[in-house]
Amino acid sequence: MAQIELENITKQFGDVKALDNVSLTVRDNEFFVLFGPAGAGKTTLLKTIAGAEFPEKGLVKIGGNIVNHVESKDRNVSMVFENYALYPNLSVYDNIASPMRSKLYKKDEDYIKTAVDKVTKMMKINHLLERKPSQLSNGQRQRVALGRCLVRTPNVFLMDEPLAHLDAKLRHFMRGELKEMQTSINSTTIYVTHDYMEAMSLADRIGVLNHGEIVQTGTAQEMYYTPCNEFVARLFGEPEINILEGKKYAREDSVYVKVLEQDVLLYPSEDTIQALKETDTDDIHIGMRGNDIKFAFEKPGDEWLEGTIYANEPIGNKVIMTVLIGDTKLAVTCPNDTVAELDQKVYVKFNMMNAIYFNGETQKFIIRNNMSRYMAEKREG
Repeated sequence: MAQIELENITKQFGDVKALDNVSLTVRDNEFFVLFGPAGAGKTTLLKTIAGAEFPEKGLVKIGGNIVNHVESKDRNVSMVFENYALYPNLSVYDNIASPMRSKLYKKDEDYIKTAVDKVTKMMKINHLLERKPSQLSNGQRQRVALGRCLVRTPNVFLMDEPLAHLDAKLRHFMRGELKEMQTSINSTTIYVTHDYMEAMSLADRIGVLNHGEIVQTGTAQEMYYTPCNEFVARLFGEPEINILEGKKYAREDSVYVKVLEQDVLLYPSEDTIQALKETDTDDIHIGMRGNDIKFAFEKPGDEWLEGTIYANEPIGNKVIMTVLIGDTKLAVTCPNDTVAELDQKVYVKFNMMNAIYFNGETQKFIIRNNMSRYMAEKREG
């Protein structure tokens, strides 16, 4: 397999800059996930590596070799397209076997049969070998497209949302199979998705794209616990992180942050106090995950905030309760047996242990509460 290096890649379609000076290194044998909203440039970046698109500026390197002017067929990459791209006149068997019958990567028929049998059993489509693509469901077509990719042993696997059309049970199963595949055959894999659960469960590292730029790269833990800005923080987690607008002020050589209309004081830890002192703005935003907000229907004490139930959404193993405090909506994660009526009074309290602080003007990460302890646990882990 091979390391992938992108140096200052820029790609435009007319006046639209799809990729803006992107630099990225995907290590040999790494499972790297490109993650971001629709239109961020994920698929364009994948096609640029594959050779289906050519950049206006920058270098694409595979295994240390510059491949800007190398055609796709000579790059030895295997790609799964979001739109399947199956041969309509060929059977499932022949579609999956087609890469191994090309002039460049030709194998004998015994090898092909063994490889097709193995991958179709893994994909649970071994009973569909004689069917044409028109006789398959969208989920089955996607599994055929994925199988056609996996029978190869290329320099790099490129996967553009390969599980998007599968049902939930099969998607969960295939996530495990893909991770096992990457481990067993030591493959370099670049995987595109807009599903944060896929990104976090599969990736060795994640690259977040937005408007054609790499916003942050790191592990799933780094994205969740120490996002570089509010945009990244909002992408990871269900429900979406709560961002509270606050004002910092000093008192008795300490720093406090006041938020919400009920004049609440949130007391940061010592390392957070120092970071807030050094921040050149009084506008502070605080990120609070839904599972770091306690709730009660009877007021337990003066430090609890009063609000009303705006929405209550049971989603299987938990309930997402939306609490309205003034004009601010807070998403709170509750046990799955929580029952609440709309407009009912509710009281909440913040667990500041895991609060994340952002610069209110730039929306960039300042510090996570108890950051020194978090970094120590990370080193030990």
